[in-house]
Amino acid sequence: MKEIIERYEYAKKVYAKLGIDTDKAIERIKKIPVSINCWQGDDVKGFIKNDQPISGGILVTGNYPGAARNAGELKQDLSKVLSLIPGNHKLNLHAIYVDTDEEIELNQIEPKHYKGWVEWAKKEGIGLDFNPTLFSHPMYKNGFTLSSSDENVRKFWIEHCKKSIEIAEFFAKELNQKCINNIWIPDGYKDFTVDKYGPRKRLKESLDEIFSKDYDKSLVLNTMESKLFGIGIEAYTVGSNEFYLSYAVSRNTGLCMDMGHFHPTEQCSNKVSTVLNFIDELLLHVTRPMRWDSDHVVSLDDETQEMMSEILRNNFDDRVHVALDFFDATINRVAAWVIGTRNVIKALLKASLEPTEILKKAELENDLTTRLALLEEQKNYPWVDVWNYYCYKENVPFDESWLDEVKKYEKEVLSERV
Repeated sequence: MKEIIERYEYAKKVYAKLGIDTDKAIERIKKIPVSINCWQGDDVKGFIKNDQPISGGILVTGNYPGAARNAGELKQDLSKVLSLIPGNHKLNLHAIYVDTDEEIELNQIEPKHYKGWVEWAKKEGIGLDFNPTLFSHPMYKNGFTLSSSDENVRKFWIEHCKKSIEIAEFFAKELNQKCINNIWIPDGYKDFTVDKYGPRKRLKESLDEIFSKDYDKSLVLNTMESKLFGIGIEAYTVGSNEFYLSYAVSRNTGLCMDMGHFHPTEQCSNKVSTVLNFIDELLLHVTRPMRWDSDHVVSLDDETQEMMSEILRNNFDDRVHVALDFFDATINRVAAWVIGTRNVIKALLKASLEPTEILKKAELENDLTTRLALLEEQKNYPWVDVWNYYCYKENVPFDESWLDEVKKYEKEVLSERV
């Protein structure tokens, strides 16, 4: 469109006054993939053949029609999502999303059970990340998995996590992209506990056993995801932030920080520069915690923007892996993916257009007036025109017209799922 190009040329000149090359800014964010969360598509049910209800702190609200019922439908929905967002991205799979008719247990999963996902990823030109699934299962006993006092329970989940590393390595080799393998456990107590040390000692020993498995660390980054508390573990969470941060530093592993897993008064964005002084790589779960870990669809709010700015200001492009983590069944699930992913990309674009070096120089020279003035005036800069041009070049909708496509898809595809 002529108007989009003309407005972009104007924006390009505006940003050039601050020494910012908008073409380079676009190319920079194209190289930062957002790992899209598969579990938004089916409300975290997965495709393992069992009748177990969702449990272990996982709760999805709403019953909007059209949830994916199998891997084929989920791939179809995700392909629609990818057609509506700019850039090159990844899919974040949980272990329960097997692509097989075979009846298997979680400690029996193998790369062959996910070959369909690899074939689909190759077709879409994207990478895959992975997560062992340690919830919604009979071996999630009395609120514990890897930290259970029951040795048989621990052995089951240790084997499951080892199998997950094999699958992550398979993904990386097949798709020629590093695979992030993230462990989250729902272990803990609902009410006050006496022995806080014992479960954490067992968790440490379980993790040591899992990571003793031989794997190529250039292909797989193992991360662990901390939590403040969860449903049913309000009093005591085994996998706390202090535990996993200490483990990551001492064992040279990765760490996952979920933006909804901290106290509401904490800023997750403020933690990035701390942990990356001590570990090499960080996985980020971007979500919107309305009242804490409520996993709302990501919006272009202040904390999302601050997080993406923190990544780009410090050139953490290759050290922070950006993934989504939300599930909302009160709205169209495909739309939720598109909204959340586009908002993260918008925040990355805005961050890439910041005159960071000028701001850092003003701060270093204690010219705090200039710092504040530029930060505020920058909010009026025509970043939207750069966004529109980026979408135009990527052949995806730049405005809300994507919603028409989603509604058409709902009418023709999703409404047929009963």
